Amino acid sequence: MVAALESWVEKGRIVALRETRKMTLEDWGRIFASLEPGPTLDYMGQLIGDVVKGFRANPSNVPGSACRRAVESRKKLLAIYRERLEMRKKHTEDSERTYDLMDGLMSVQDEEGNKLSDEEIVDNTSALVIAGYESASLSAMWVMYCLAKAPDVVQRLRAENIALREKKKGEFITSEDVSSLKYTNMVVEETLRMANTSGTVFRIATRDVEYKGYKFPQGWRVIPWLRYSHTNPEYFEDPLRFNPDRWNVPAKPGTYQAFGGGPRICPGNMFAKMIAAIFIHHLTVGYKWDLVNPDAKIDYLPHPKPSDLAEVTFSRL
Repeated sequence: MVAALESWVEKGRIVALRETRKMTLEDWGRIFASLEPGPTLDYMGQLIGDVVKGFRANPSNVPGSACRRAVESRKKLLAIYRERLEMRKKHTEDSERTYDLMDGLMSVQDEEGNKLSDEEIVDNTSALVIAGYESASLSAMWVMYCLAKAPDVVQRLRAENIALREKKKGEFITSEDVSSLKYTNMVVEETLRMANTSGTVFRIATRDVEYKGYKFPQGWRVIPWLRYSHTNPEYFEDPLRFNPDRWNVPAKPGTYQAFGGGPRICPGNMFAKMIAAIFIHHLTVGYKWDLVNPDAKIDYLPHPKPSDLAEVTFSRL
């Protein structure tokens, strides 16, 4: 993150979403499969972009369609991960290599000692990289967008995070430090409420359900619209206002589901929040930025983002 932010200063004017995607891809490449920046990772970024564009596309197998391109790109991604997996199996004693997610998937086993198959390892690695990469890069972009419109919030964030930086005396912050940043974590929650990546979840009714006079028969597919509850004035006062202070009081159960809920809640929810808080820390203590097009329209598919991808001017404090 620090290296990325410094590179943005040199450019002076950036398209935030493109830069946060590049930053996140390099982080995720290392964390998930020990991939270093270079042609392979850049190519994977293009493939992941194609897969994401197919998330909510019409299910068409016509050549050139977003759905067809997404399916083909995913096959190419899986091929790259299979190659990485085969390399791991041949060099299991390599002490120089950093332990990553793929190593974890290779070693995990159930109560009976059964391990994941190669296909399960490859599939899980691919799914987690795609999900984590897109959500983390969008969250970082929305942090910059929302804060650019809330200078009073930025001022409070700077005070909290500069105090921590002085306490750390130049050392990087840890997960324990992040938990102490009360206002920073409130900003993370408010950003996710305003612009969470997952607008909906898909479920199947396991039994007949009655809800507000409507009946959902068993077997029906149900699509809860999460953003409706996040912007419902019954649950959040003045819901379209960016107001981190609302999180001084926890949201009512079931009204805030940026990561879903129940047994199928996103397994990376705490990690995602921590990454966003660390980004806010480094961003606010050393840099300033302004939106080039503060009135840009919002595009909603496949995920919400400003039409200009949040172009900003960027410099050191």
